[in-house]
Amino acid sequence: MALYLEAALDDGDPALVAAVLGDIARAKGMSEIARETGLGRESLYKALSPEGNPEFAAVLKVIRALGLRLHATAEHA
Repeated sequence: MALYLEAALDDGDPALVAAVLGDIARAKGMSEIARETGLGRESLYKALSPEGNPEFAAVLKVIRALGLRLHATAEHA
């Protein structure tokens, strides 16, 4: 899960990140993710699709519910 999400984040395409989060959330169970985040299941399906545009707060909630963490590292120029 973490490597899949990391690859999407490295790509830098927000739609890809949302779609990857959706893939991971569906694999874990969207109903469980909805319950853990307090977000609606249908709205999660919509937001975490390639056409979705989830709020950053929702992205953070989903990442936390998946047992993942985001961290920043300095890019070497």
